[in-house]
Amino acid sequence: MTKKLLLFLLITSSFLFGTDALAQAPKYSNEFLSIGVGARGMGLGNSLVASVNDVTGGYWNPAALPLAQQKWQVSLMHSEYFAGIAKYDYAAVSAPIVDDHTQASFSFIRFGVDDIPNTTQLIDDEGNIDYDKVTAFTAADYAFLISIGRSSAKIPGLRYGGTVKVVYRHVGKFAHSWGFGLDGGVQYDYRKWKFGLMARDVTSTFNAWNFTLDDKTKEVWLQTGNEIPKNSLEVTLPKLILAAGRRFDIYKKFGVYAEFNFDFTFDGKRSVLIKGDPISIEPHAGIEVFYSDFVFLRFGVTNIQDYTDDDGKKVWTWQPNVGVGVRIKDFYIDYALTDVGNQSVALFSNVFSLRADIHKDMFKKKPKTE
Repeated sequence: MTKKLLLFLLITSSFLFGTDALAQAPKYSNEFLSIGVGARGMGLGNSLVASVNDVTGGYWNPAALPLAQQKWQVSLMHSEYFAGIAKYDYAAVSAPIVDDHTQASFSFIRFGVDDIPNTTQLIDDEGNIDYDKVTAFTAADYAFLISIGRSSAKIPGLRYGGTVKVVYRHVGKFAHSWGFGLDGGVQYDYRKWKFGLMARDVTSTFNAWNFTLDDKTKEVWLQTGNEIPKNSLEVTLPKLILAAGRRFDIYKKFGVYAEFNFDFTFDGKRSVLIKGDPISIEPHAGIEVFYSDFVFLRFGVTNIQDYTDDDGKKVWTWQPNVGVGVRIKDFYIDYALTDVGNQSVALFSNVFSLRADIHKDMFKKKPKTE
């Protein structure tokens, strides 16, 4: 119970007790949408903007959706962070629409901490402790993504797409917000090279927070020296991701694919490898070793940062990722071992995901045999 309470305070303090700070630090808005989806992408250090080729493109790059080649696809993922306190889930489905060049998808993302103890009514008016008044609530973030991708009929290898996303966040009965945003992406294949461009929150994503605290809760917060939060607007500024990757054929059916991504942010100096004001650049990379389209081994590096420790010495940190995948007919099973910061901040998390391809002929009746 104590761990969940501490984690809840860490996650929500930025908006429950510091609404003024939100306007000054929009870079920290909707950070749950930066974690990634699918064990393949996480195993590659979130370096997938150029090479994603399935239903997860609704998140990574909607331009990739047409690569499903007129198939229905379903993807599911589950992972846990902070020793199982926080749950992270993802589900998506894609299907062909309009014509042979267009594919659409719907994605759902949830990051939440459940069963958080509410101790605001623990002590009654006479100063007595009553544990029966301790209740539980959930702090969770939800995202709903509707994406469409299309292959160019005039330029071979060119694809483009867009995503409309709706974000809902709530902290029990105390606060909730609704947000809306747009993403856009492009992919281009040239021989064994793949290039990608992803623009997240191109018009900025706005979350309108509404706080609904009853009089008794307000009184407790004031008595304990806390500020009563006010309704506010939280803004996520645009991010631009440039990506390039290349396939290398090693021996017979063995090969390697390597991809580099560069995240450009425009919200002031960040703690990343290339710092600037207002533009900062975060590089990350992934390598996938594969045998045919059957077995995959993945490595990724992200969150490369440097900081000054207590002794005034510059220290470099980075987040390693590894993963494996296997294909069994029309099913892809993937696993990744990843972190949320760097190799020393927190426990590594296990990520499992499943993808299924559904062909039209699966539903056709087979002819009877004599």
